[in-house]
Amino acid sequence: HRRTYEAYPVFKSYIEERMKLPYFSNARTVRNAMDRARMNSAIRTFEKFAINGENGGVCSVDDLKCIAPEDFQVLLDDILSADSDKRIFA
Repeated sequence: HRRTYEAYPVFKSYIEERMKLPYFSNARTVRNAMDRARMNSAIRTFEKFAINGENGGVCSVDDLKCIAPEDFQVLLDDILSADSDKRIFA
């Protein structure tokens, strides 16, 4: 997978916010965030091509490999919108 240049600031913001929460575990947290971003990317790509039929439903290898800012934004939004007394995100 590859992250777009624009995705890095969103990922950085996510990690900075995540570090403020309990159970931050450095590499494990980063790995989990990357796993979730890849899943978000797959969902976004499926919706874009299979459901919405963009480009006749045909996507490229680059489309499949791309992790975009919105894939990390979902993670960041989860933290920012969660009840502060109940946020643990292990």
